[in-house]
Amino acid sequence: MDPKTIAIELHEALKAPRQIEAPTKSNPGLSLADAYAIQMEGLKLRQSEGQTLIGLKIGLTSQAMQNLLGVKEPDFGQLTDRMLLLEGEACKRDQLLQPKVEGELAFCLNKNIKGPGVTVADVFNATAFVSPVIEIVDSRVKDWKITLADTVADNGSSAMFMLGGRMTPIHEIDMRLVGMTLEKNGRLVNSGCGAEVLGNPAAAVAWLANKMAEFGTGLPSGMIVLSGAFTAAQNAEVGDSFTASFTGMGSVTVSFS
Repeated sequence: MDPKTIAIELHEALKAPRQIEAPTKSNPGLSLADAYAIQMEGLKLRQSEGQTLIGLKIGLTSQAMQNLLGVKEPDFGQLTDRMLLLEGEACKRDQLLQPKVEGELAFCLNKNIKGPGVTVADVFNATAFVSPVIEIVDSRVKDWKITLADTVADNGSSAMFMLGGRMTPIHEIDMRLVGMTLEKNGRLVNSGCGAEVLGNPAAAVAWLANKMAEFGTGLPSGMIVLSGAFTAAQNAEVGDSFTASFTGMGSVTVSFS
């Protein structure tokens, strides 16, 4: 198993875009450690093309999703500047394969955080503000037939994200109690609260900081961290518009063209 070879295959599928066979199918025995090695090689490929790392996303933060994949912890992926959509900018559906939309909270850090031993209090101390965000997940793996190792290798099945314009100081909110509604074309399709994200979205960020310590790194100041979806993802097609609204924190809307 050569991480770089698999990373190149996934990267080319991302650019085409096209669906490919799951890495675990063509590489039996692919471990989670192997998958993260592939993800890191994929980041190097993006950076070689001029992309800049601006954040990370956390996935599998709900107990339901962990049970579904038979895992006991979340996963993460890398966010680059080319993945960021500006408010009001349409997401081009033909550049994606099988996208889904999630509503969550983004943490914008103004201090470095490095594990091990990072706590929720450390995350609060290092966060400048929290913002609504819509994450658009996608998979290069055909028909979303993935294992945990597949989604990790495929950069956490990430695609694009859009930050809401309202930025709330973290000490002004209790994220456990923040409610979210997700509307699709003006119709309510999902609702949830912050407590569904590891009990507190800040706990997800603490998990990430401690996980990154295993790779000899941390979360630097200026980093954007997507803390995990409040509810199940919704399929997106051309003409669809999604709005994620958060109690006392504003909303964010993305449309597909």
